[in-house]
Amino acid sequence: MGTTYRSGVSKKSNGNAKLVITTIMGMVFGYFIGVSFPSVSLTKINLPTSIISSLDVTFNDDHHRSVSDHMPETRVSTDTAPPKIFVPTNPRGAESLPPGIVVSKSDFYLRRLWGEPSEDLKKKPKYLVTFTVGLDQRHNIDAAVKKFSEDFQIMLFHYDGRTSEWDQFEWSQRAIHVSVRKQTKWWYAKRFLHPDIVTAYDYIFIWDEDLGVEHFNGDKYIHLVKKFGLEISQPGLEPNNGLTWQMTKRRGDREVHKNTEEKPGWCSDPRLPPCAAFVEIMAPVFSREAWRCVWHMIQNDLVHGWGLDFALRRCVEPAHEKIGVVDSQWIVHQVIPSLGNQGEPENGKAPWQGVRERCRSEWAQFQDRLADADKAYLAQVGKG
Repeated sequence: MGTTYRSGVSKKSNGNAKLVITTIMGMVFGYFIGVSFPSVSLTKINLPTSIISSLDVTFNDDHHRSVSDHMPETRVSTDTAPPKIFVPTNPRGAESLPPGIVVSKSDFYLRRLWGEPSEDLKKKPKYLVTFTVGLDQRHNIDAAVKKFSEDFQIMLFHYDGRTSEWDQFEWSQRAIHVSVRKQTKWWYAKRFLHPDIVTAYDYIFIWDEDLGVEHFNGDKYIHLVKKFGLEISQPGLEPNNGLTWQMTKRRGDREVHKNTEEKPGWCSDPRLPPCAAFVEIMAPVFSREAWRCVWHMIQNDLVHGWGLDFALRRCVEPAHEKIGVVDSQWIVHQVIPSLGNQGEPENGKAPWQGVRERCRSEWAQFQDRLADADKAYLAQVGKG
């Protein structure tokens, strides 16, 4: 009998020990499961609502308490219905909003994810500089960017889709990067440089990637543009490299020029392009006001911008006084056909040939559209 009694106690003790060990192992296993899947939502597990609610309170009570401490008192469900508002002078689509809450314009200022919004910006850039780039020209762009001070916001449009490699340059961390493959700078400009987006900047540079800037300084350039009242401008071009027009040729005896002499028969009026009121599309600089007009003239489907240079004079008045070339801050056109090589070979033609043919075709189409628009307007007002 004694032996039997001791045996029963032993079995009971072993059972209790197994229960304790199993419980501990279960707790450890549960802990590691929880660590391994911290983002699993309890709402995705088929548990009773009462259990989910209890667990949610347990896990998130501290977080909720922290958030509620900073939540505005007005964030309650007792809000009354908003007043009926209609303000016809508000931007289109925002007529039902009180004018004081409407923000119709924006910018490219980089902001923090923490702290007070009013303390985000230590310095607001005054000017916007954009380059349309491929990685192969990174060192050329690096040299160009260093010619601009902190007053200039840098924006890169990547036509080759390669952006992360630019992190090798310290300034790239502060630049704005937009990547869409095989597009031109005018395609980007039409879609990402709307006048209401760039209104924070006094001047907008829309430059190619193949420009030598050894003799250029951004701050000095802006000083001369303001001094001579230029709304649309470009740096003078080195005479021996990539020169097409006499108007954009650098003159060594002055700071700025606004007119020139061209080949006989090229200018019907000395105050008209290409003898005056003219800059090329490789490195134009626009004032905020001029860009608002030019942007509306860019066609969505004519992506190369050919012909636009002859029409820029429509956006400033008098054009022969407000469009000019800055000679003392000059650049070199390196004539690198990098974007042309982004084309596709067709019918035995090299990629660049197809691109060049489209450029010429777009020029003719733009001229036709502009002429037709003039005729339609004159007919509408009874002068056609």
